[in-house]
Amino acid sequence: MPVIAFANPKGGAGKTTSALLLASELASRGATVTILDADPEKWISQWGALPGRPANVMIISDVTEDTIVDQIEAAAAAAQFVVIDLEGTASLMVANAIGMSDLVIIPTQGSSMDAKGAAKTIRLIRNQARMARRDISHAVLLTRTSAAVASRAIRNVRDQLDQAGIPVFDASIVERAAYRDILDYGGLLADLDRAKVSNVDKAVENARMFTAEVVVRLKAAQATAEVK
Repeated sequence: MPVIAFANPKGGAGKTTSALLLASELASRGATVTILDADPEKWISQWGALPGRPANVMIISDVTEDTIVDQIEAAAAAAQFVVIDLEGTASLMVANAIGMSDLVIIPTQGSSMDAKGAAKTIRLIRNQARMARRDISHAVLLTRTSAAVASRAIRNVRDQLDQAGIPVFDASIVERAAYRDILDYGGLLADLDRAKVSNVDKAVENARMFTAEVVVRLKAAQATAEVK
């Protein structure tokens, strides 16, 4: 089953939020999802300990450099989707996870520091692809964007990525209170209390657009692999 890794050595780029949104939306559609929480902060594991985590979401918290390959293989055999929230460093664990992924998502804010982290990740993906002698589908995901208007920095980053021939998600992760509150309240995004959290429906719509594009990219990667 598809393995989707979220990677960027720059901390605070939005890896955990994006990974949790994807897992939440896939689970809300009835898919079985296993999340490998390889982030030292273990935010997703903390979310999983709160009330409301659905039965079709499994979280593996004890992920190490020595165990991650076996854990990915076992998870991919048991779940319909495997989502990996990687640590914010360029480590052997990250390299191994990327090498086993069907899609690598590179969350990136509209800043030069995040862009540099994305560039490092892309070099790592390309190196792992050469070693594995296969293409590893990947794309940059712009995060914490404005719901009202795209900033000049975001437009510049997107233009630079396009000019460099780096794939970029059409959808971006908009800055929403719901994305922070899901880590506090637990459960799925759609289950948040509208009386306590603002713009939940818009947050859900954003997550659905992102998830739909992930599915499209996975299908395209699978089709390319079958042709080769």
